[in-house]
Amino acid sequence: MKSFYALSKASSTAGVLDTKTKELIALAIAVATHCDDCIAFHTSSALKAGATKEEILEMLGVVVFMGGGPALMYTTHVMEAVEELQATSE
Repeated sequence: MKSFYALSKASSTAGVLDTKTKELIALAIAVATHCDDCIAFHTSSALKAGATKEEILEMLGVVVFMGGGPALMYTTHVMEAVEELQATSE
């Protein structure tokens, strides 16, 4: 777990790509692989990194294009997480 945490920290730290972009990529992969826990984690992380609801929606469009119907079903999980996280931060 320590090694995975170190990998996670290193891969999400800003480099050539900023943290927000990396979190949007991670969230897209979470949707494409149908991982609910990953969706919850990376939705929160993307919002904390400054991603807007509009950016997340645009990213979800790309995921649906690439992942088809199964990915579409998981986009609702992201939007539920966005709504919940934004409501608790107000």
